[in-house]
Amino acid sequence: MTDSKRKGIYLLPNLLTTAGLFSGFYAVVASMNGAFEAAAVAIFVAMIFDGLDGRAARMTNTQSAFGAEYDSMADMVSFGMAPALVAYNWGLSELGKIGWLAAFIYVAGAALRLARFNTQVGIADKRFFQGLASPAAAAVVAGLVWVGVEYDVNGNDYGVIVALITGASGLLMVSNFKYNSFKEVNWNGKVPFVALLVIMLIFVIVATEPALVLFLVFALYALAGPINTFRTVDKVTLDDVVGDHEDKDADFVEVEPELKGDDTDADSPSDKKE
Repeated sequence: MTDSKRKGIYLLPNLLTTAGLFSGFYAVVASMNGAFEAAAVAIFVAMIFDGLDGRAARMTNTQSAFGAEYDSMADMVSFGMAPALVAYNWGLSELGKIGWLAAFIYVAGAALRLARFNTQVGIADKRFFQGLASPAAAAVVAGLVWVGVEYDVNGNDYGVIVALITGASGLLMVSNFKYNSFKEVNWNGKVPFVALLVIMLIFVIVATEPALVLFLVFALYALAGPINTFRTVDKVTLDDVVGDHEDKDADFVEVEPELKGDDTDADSPSDKKE
């Protein structure tokens, strides 16, 4: 009787994960119908849910192995397939093979990024992400589409640029460039009163031009990894860019899997993702 009561899944965190999955699926459908602005916004909404589900699991002590796996599958849809298909439908379809190859590079990069992150749980430096987190990469691609729609740009007229940004985002995900995870920030600590004024100013700026501001923020974050690497390394080698770097690609290394909410890759700049 006791065992039967224990069967099932936790509702709240998995409900939030499902909401993120739905947002990613909606983005694909919207792009197929030509509603590219709605598609781009849906990907950003998926990022919000992706940041909330892990936190909800920790706050309510409802972490589970099922939740962690479900989260990874949802991330692949919302931050892997959805951004690639939205970009393809908006500005890559007329490039032929080059267009779908650029989209595939992004999808493959997201899949490899998520798989690598899952093998590093518990052994990687929590202060940094190895490679661009998948939600951040999705934000770059979705932000590009959103900006294009806001300024009445026909994506197919700039297909080569869309292909370069989409493909580069995919490659950055599987790179060895280090990106700050912001997990060392003490969100529970006290801050000066002026910090609230700064936060209010940030909200005002974002609300003024959300598409442009969000795209620029995530584009600069994506560039921060390569810039920091070339700035801090005396002699840049191939291992600093891609490949097995300091044995951190922990393929086939047996580690205890952490439960959902402990450190998923936010594959996002959020604290929980891949």
